[in-house]
Amino acid sequence: MFTLLATDSQTLARRGRLVTPHGAIETPVFMPVGTQGSVKTVHPVELEAIGAQIILGNTYHLAVRPGVDIVKEAGGLHAFANWSKPILTDSGGFQVFSLGKLRKIKEEGVHFQNHVDGSPMFLGPETAMEIQAGLGSDIAMLFDECPPHPCEASYASKSLDLTLRWARRCREWVDKNQPMTGGGRQLHFGIVQGSSYAELRARSARELVAMGFDGYAVGGVSVGEPEPEMMAGVENSVPHLPMDKPRYAMGLGTPPQMIEMVARGIDMFDCVLPTRLARHSTAFTDEGSMNLKNNCFARDFRPISEDTHPLCQGFTRAYIRHLIKAGEILGLRLISLHNLHFYLSLLSRARTAIEGGYFSEFRREFTSKYKNHTSEA
Repeated sequence: MFTLLATDSQTLARRGRLVTPHGAIETPVFMPVGTQGSVKTVHPVELEAIGAQIILGNTYHLAVRPGVDIVKEAGGLHAFANWSKPILTDSGGFQVFSLGKLRKIKEEGVHFQNHVDGSPMFLGPETAMEIQAGLGSDIAMLFDECPPHPCEASYASKSLDLTLRWARRCREWVDKNQPMTGGGRQLHFGIVQGSSYAELRARSARELVAMGFDGYAVGGVSVGEPEPEMMAGVENSVPHLPMDKPRYAMGLGTPPQMIEMVARGIDMFDCVLPTRLARHSTAFTDEGSMNLKNNCFARDFRPISEDTHPLCQGFTRAYIRHLIKAGEILGLRLISLHNLHFYLSLLSRARTAIEGGYFSEFRREFTSKYKNHTSEA
């Protein structure tokens, strides 16, 4: 299922291939986020054209609307969304975490009110796995509790105990029901938790590995903690995960963060930043980010960058700024396409660097060159 093709001699960076029922995924890989079954403003054909190998959907949001029954009647999420390549679905654990006061965590699962109409809902290990089986995703995530940051050690320990009990229930449900998708077995990833406590991270990873899942995610590393703690969460998890299984850092991150986590042995990433920041007029480049609303771009007749999406070529920074200021949706679409192209090509460049034996040089040059800015041309 997962094959290591190359490793870096100076870091933990890996080049691999993950085979799923809807095709192979070359890693390290960035996965565009399509929470509602759609990557915002982007057509599936455009996603394929810019090299997207896999997209994400979300169990909670798709269960709220349109409902898993409608997706099943459509033939599964692939058919419903007109996307033929692999799909990973998040279990909804993070969304339940974000609901805060609207939730009540119990042994059986989480009772809460949904964000659309306030009606009562329940998600637990079995229901989360059943919904994901109905959606027909290639990779389904286990249901977990994502502890907040900061978090007392006593709470983190109790939370981890609950997550591990839920993981065993997910394992039992999968073993009993053997969900299939696209003619192949649905894959299931465990989620390492433990907040900022190294010993809890180690225990979480070891116990999940003993249960035997197809891959492992590092969760709880994008919940408001400082970047050094984010990196420490990965560093405290990866050594306890098997070499022959894919590793996924959930909800990350900025371009330098992804490259740093590739160096720490992570294979898969997802993040809403490319499309979310595009809606706020921010574009990513090798030199950092730029806010195209700013006055300094009013007469800037260069492209966003020389390495931009083909559909963005021929459009200048000045024109895109004009579209944004005029409220024209094309402006946001162009930045979204550019940003997704940038993220996808960045991980493609990382794959090439690992294969070529120069990842450490690539990492050093990219991270030293990259800087955040919003007003410089």
